[in-house]
Amino acid sequence: MSEHPTHVLGELAAAHGVATEFWDWQGRYVEVSRDAVVGVLAALDVPAGTEESALAALDEVRERPWRRTLPEVVVTRAGRPHEVPVHVPDGEPARAWVELEGGGTVSLEQTDRWVEPRIVAGSPVGEATFRVPADLPLGWHTLRASAGEAGSTSEAETHLVVTPDRLDAPGSRSADPACPVWGFMAQLYSLRSKRSWAHGDLDDLAELARWSATDLGAGFVLINPLHAPAPTTPIEPSPYLPVTRRFVSPLYIRVEQIPEHAYLTGAGRAEIERYALGLRSRNAADILLDRDEVWEAKRAALALVHAVTRSPARESDYGGFMAREGEGLLDFATWCAFSEVHGAVWSDWPEELHNPSSPAVAAARKELAERVDFFCWLQWVVDEQLALAQRRATEAGMSVGVVHDLAVGVHPGGSDAWALQDVMARGMSVGAPPDAFNQIGQDWSQPPWRPDRLAAAGYLPYRDMLRTVLRHCGGVRVDHILGLFRLWWVPEGMPSSAGTYVRYDHEALVGILALEAWRAGAVVIGEDLGTVEPWVRDYLAERGLLGTSILWFERNDQGQPRPPETWRELCLAAVTTHDLPPTAGYLDGEHIRLRDRLGLLTRPVQEERRLDEADRSSWLRLLVERGWLPAYDSDGGEEPDEEEVTVALHRALAATPSRLLGVALTDAVGDRRTMNQPGTHAEYPNWQLPLADASARPVLLEDLVTLPRVARLAAAVRRSGAPA
Repeated sequence: MSEHPTHVLGELAAAHGVATEFWDWQGRYVEVSRDAVVGVLAALDVPAGTEESALAALDEVRERPWRRTLPEVVVTRAGRPHEVPVHVPDGEPARAWVELEGGGTVSLEQTDRWVEPRIVAGSPVGEATFRVPADLPLGWHTLRASAGEAGSTSEAETHLVVTPDRLDAPGSRSADPACPVWGFMAQLYSLRSKRSWAHGDLDDLAELARWSATDLGAGFVLINPLHAPAPTTPIEPSPYLPVTRRFVSPLYIRVEQIPEHAYLTGAGRAEIERYALGLRSRNAADILLDRDEVWEAKRAALALVHAVTRSPARESDYGGFMAREGEGLLDFATWCAFSEVHGAVWSDWPEELHNPSSPAVAAARKELAERVDFFCWLQWVVDEQLALAQRRATEAGMSVGVVHDLAVGVHPGGSDAWALQDVMARGMSVGAPPDAFNQIGQDWSQPPWRPDRLAAAGYLPYRDMLRTVLRHCGGVRVDHILGLFRLWWVPEGMPSSAGTYVRYDHEALVGILALEAWRAGAVVIGEDLGTVEPWVRDYLAERGLLGTSILWFERNDQGQPRPPETWRELCLAAVTTHDLPPTAGYLDGEHIRLRDRLGLLTRPVQEERRLDEADRSSWLRLLVERGWLPAYDSDGGEEPDEEEVTVALHRALAATPSRLLGVALTDAVGDRRTMNQPGTHAEYPNWQLPLADASARPVLLEDLVTLPRVARLAAAVRRSGAPA
């Protein structure tokens, strides 16, 4: 067998959106191995192990649309006409109409277009084309079609989703360049206050938002994903490897803020205070976060509050929440209850519990009804506290408020992988090919959406997830938004560098994201770093979605720092990101030392240091040239002050036309430690570091108010970019 795909296999792969070639981060052409292509196709239930099976599968995929009266789903843009094929027995009349989400019916006009009939299962099938008018309202509508004469017609229906042609981006800064829209970027779990239970929570978020808005003029606060981990220990530390992307981690609940807490007995309140005191004593200690200890205490405390009888009005509110979230919430709570009994990996459960809709699952859910209700109730509580945090942010004057983060995927053993297993690819893991900062590639251990099954489900699982994430926020950052265009799939057992890209219907995925963001009044920020096809950023800008610009990566074709005034307007601009050390550490070369120590470099460390030093020096020269940093004698061995450099870098941000400016909270306190090192798991304490200063002393929320460095950085991004 050949090492690379044959012509037939290549055609079959292309029909299913599977890449057989790509250009890597260094601009080199790469051919994908035959084994990788066959493995990915197998995960899509496409047999391609032999030339004969590939030929048969190619015939099947070409014929598939003709077997349906209507497409599985139709996604259009407002203001643009769209044509829909309707397949009927050849020669029979067809009719199509739209039932609008808000009520009413719109008949569709058939266009004068001839399409050659096709023989399907021995019978001729014709194709009629209908025009969807450009002025349909935004929303989720129902498209219906019928074939045949009156009295003998057959009908079909599908979802018709009309999405915004373009989202309104945050207001232009040009009207008042001295007051850019800026905000802190924070890992919420690492930000504790004196009242925290050794883990940042939603009340801490509300306080950070209120204080940064009123005292510093911040317009938003961007936080890590709040998606839920398994309710069993050990708790997965990565917020980017949750068990669900739709529901929220109860670790972020402020127990004392739940209304029913006030009606506990004296003994109950005393027990909860005992839990709290034990954890609050850890807030000022120079130790790693211990999510296991926090969850054990919070779970016990929350169980006490859950047992308090709710008032009729509160009970009605809870019932309304349950009705709104529906089956998705019930499945998540069921998975949580089952995981307490059988473990947090659903594939290890008894076989009869593998299918969420089976009678065995229904019976087991009934037996565990109290625990299922507990986990439903936790989501209601956290939903209320999320709403309060966003309300406090906007009431304090934030133009955007809280910006949530949407992770790429979920844990393969988690609740989404169980409840939505029909739309996820088994035996595959999402990752990234090798790039400059991860030269051996990445495997994120997450099963990807199947593009075909997601479309067949009308994109409803995707929509429901987005609605929950967007409900109480002013914006959402979509991690690796490139995954809405193509995702790097790694077949099980292969190294992360041996995968390939699988394409998705970006018109549908980006369009639905824009529609749900429009309904929520939220801005969308796409994290579009890494290996990006050039047209993708243009497309995102066309749709009104912001990209992401990280200062260290902004370079022109000659490899020199891109002048700030030439950066993109539609983006969130920042100096650093959570996958790099804070600026103080980056300036000191911490990212090189760490990756060398962990064996993540593919080039000699001396070469990495030389290139890194040249990169940093080029930025320092620009800062001096622009007057943002005082001149220093580098030839004489003089080193500029780290805080001065960090402030100067943020002055450079303020000189960009970018709509949003992000300031890492770690930069505001002088932290030097890497929060997450991609490509590692147990080798480094990823996502476990509390917010700390340059000496690794914990910094609490109350401390931020008094730190001159915080005020200096805020002032740097508020000004127009003129020399200090």
